[in-house]
Amino acid sequence: VQLQASGGGLVQAGGSLRLSCAVSGRPFRSGPMAWFRQAPGKEREFVAALDTWTYNTQYADSVKGRFTISRDNAKNTAYLEMNNLKPEDTAAYYCATRNGRIITSSIHRAEVYDIWGQGTLVTVSS
Repeated sequence: VQLQASGGGLVQAGGSLRLSCAVSGRPFRSGPMAWFRQAPGKEREFVAALDTWTYNTQYADSVKGRFTISRDNAKNTAYLEMNNLKPEDTAAYYCATRNGRIITSSIHRAEVYDIWGQGTLVTVSS
């Protein structure tokens, strides 16, 4: 299974970007999809997750109302729509998944994911 993340770039504060995460090597619905990010000098943090069975979503408080996670089953791709971007959103964004379902209460935990994409850099200028 491989994940290919794309869509990062440089944007001004208040702008928007859409990240994509293409899944290959297995049926898309085989496991949850999540986005994490890591800013320079900081620890990796949870951003958003999608249960591909129940369609439930979870978001970090810092991105609620601004970011939306979604998926296109036909394209085996997950997306992270990011609106009203802020300088503090600057980070490398990673998509992650695992094979098999997990309980909803764990979907935000990085340790439950064992398949990671290569990261795509988002830079928000003030």
